[in-house]
Amino acid sequence: MKSLVVKRSIVAAGHKTSVSLEDPFWDGLKEIARGRNITLSELVSSIDSERRHGNLSSSIRLFVLDFYRNKLADVQAGGDGPGGDLAIRAEAVMPSGHAIYLPPQRRGS
Repeated sequence: MKSLVVKRSIVAAGHKTSVSLEDPFWDGLKEIARGRNITLSELVSSIDSERRHGNLSSSIRLFVLDFYRNKLADVQAGGDGPGGDLAIRAEAVMPSGHAIYLPPQRRGS
C-alpha cells in the first residue's frame, strides 16, 4: 500500500530541510502562502522559528489545521447562510480538491 505521507524538500531560514506531509496539508500550506503573498519558504521559516516543540512536519500540520479552524470559525460567525443553521460548504474553508462534508448542526446540539 502506498504511503499517504510524502517527503518534500524545502529551504527554510536559508537551509535545506525536508518535511513529510500528506497532500492536503502540503496543498493547504501552499494556499496559505499564496494568500499572504509570501513564498512557501518564508512561511515554513516562520512556522519553524515559532515552534516550541516537536518536529517541523508536525508543526506545519498544526499550523494548517489551526488556520482552517480559524477560517471556519470566521465563516460560522458570519451567520447561518442559506443552507440553514451553521450549514456551510467545506469548499469555503478547505484547499481545492480536499473538501470534507460538514453536515448542518441543529440548534442546541
